[in-house]
Amino acid sequence: MTSPLDAMQAAVDVVLTSPHPTNKIAAALFFEERIVARTNSWPRLIEKKLGIDSRIGNSSGTVHAEVNCLLDFPIATDGASLCVTDPFCPNCAKNLAEAGIKKIYIDHKGFDKDFAQRRGDEFSSMSLRIAARAGISIYEARRREGLIVPLQEMPVDYRAPQDNPIKIDPVAGTPDLTALRHSVIAKADRWGCAFAKDREGRIFSLVASAHATIGYSETSADDREALSQPEGKYNFYIEPMNRLMMGAARHGLKLMNGLIHASCTPTSRELVNLAAAGITSISTDNPGLARDPDALAAKDTLGRAGILMIETD
Repeated sequence: MTSPLDAMQAAVDVVLTSPHPTNKIAAALFFEERIVARTNSWPRLIEKKLGIDSRIGNSSGTVHAEVNCLLDFPIATDGASLCVTDPFCPNCAKNLAEAGIKKIYIDHKGFDKDFAQRRGDEFSSMSLRIAARAGISIYEARRREGLIVPLQEMPVDYRAPQDNPIKIDPVAGTPDLTALRHSVIAKADRWGCAFAKDREGRIFSLVASAHATIGYSETSADDREALSQPEGKYNFYIEPMNRLMMGAARHGLKLMNGLIHASCTPTSRELVNLAAAGITSISTDNPGLARDPDALAAKDTLGRAGILMIETD
């Protein structure tokens, strides 16, 4: 069994290999004997065709270390743990919750970094709240002393409520994206569907819509009030493409390129994460519709560069 301190050391060992010039971060995702350590980085095609200074809509072209781990983990992430060199942002908190992560360990040196101190309010006001609602325990790892210090521990039997979970079904025969998208009963304006494979080659369909992050209920009056008050640039909602990618990881699945459909153009961050997952083509009925204008700019940037094409059905 991999220990949290060993996993944290694995993250520290690779952090300086991050290509980011000023903010190098690494994470290590582990479950039993499996461990994957990754840094924040640019997807290969974005770095090659656009360079590291390009903006993708309102997003940087980088993928966070936590997401890189989730996308590359070879087995199901449900119940896994993550070590990270720096406090995690609210977007990563939502992705980790969707992927079923149960414990997160943060290197104690990460709290002293200038970047972490400038973003500390976001960590305490949103990241920790998202993790708590999802049932994720948070610890500080002190490698030199060999100590794990609890920051936020959740009951081991806690199960976060979900009023709109991802729908995953086995598929017999050839995947038919047109039939799948026409079968979707959407629970929100922004939704997506896809096909994915497991390690044995079995195929599954996935359907997800934009929704409050795991543990928050859109049917609860108290939660609706909290959800209506975003913190700065972050909010408590997770978009459908991110839900599909993280839900696939949770169940040990990999999305199939070209067999992904979005009801409208995904957000800038979703498009960058899709590029990191090796996706070069998705379809949509409404390429001119998006949550915000920046998503349309991101679509055009990636499309012109031949990185990720959004085909119209």
